Amino acid sequence: MKKITFLALLLFVGNLVFSQKVMTRTGQVKFEASVPSFEPVAATNNSVSAILDKSNGEFAVLALIKAFKFEIPLMEEHFNENYMESSVYPKATFKGKIINFDASKLSISKKYDVEGDLTIHGVTKKIKTKISVVLKEGKVYLSNNFTVKAQEYNIKIPSLVKSKVSENVNIALDLTLDEK
Repeated sequence: MKKITFLALLLFVGNLVFSQKVMTRTGQVKFEASVPSFEPVAATNNSVSAILDKSNGEFAVLALIKAFKFEIPLMEEHFNENYMESSVYPKATFKGKIINFDASKLSISKKYDVEGDLTIHGVTKKIKTKISVVLKEGKVYLSNNFTVKAQEYNIKIPSLVKSKVSENVNIALDLTLDEK
């Protein structure tokens, strides 16, 4: 009887711990490195994975580089082969923590500081930015905008197109997380 009670308690606690995590595999990341008077250098990735531990604010995001889609197919090809070298560096990741995160206050939209390690093109840098978090209809919505410099992540912009591509890359993150 003690073994059955222990097993039931273990399953209950396991479910409690697991239910603290929300995730998605259909998040969105957009980036733009456009300059005025030239074609837009922008892409969207709609298959971004993310997980948030509501008990402590730990947060992780994974984006496969080849999943970024451009309006112009040739741009996508150059992006994967020449800039991001996606066969060598197939993913971008963020692993960090939402500071002072409080799951009990998720009913209102709130901005938090988030900090952690952003890895792009094989280079990892510590970043700190703001993220908006809100709970609506049982789902956690996160959104964020920040800028990185291509040079800081060893992304080389050839001199031939340097005037057509911004060194500052604007990144927008939109995630809808729920229990799986």
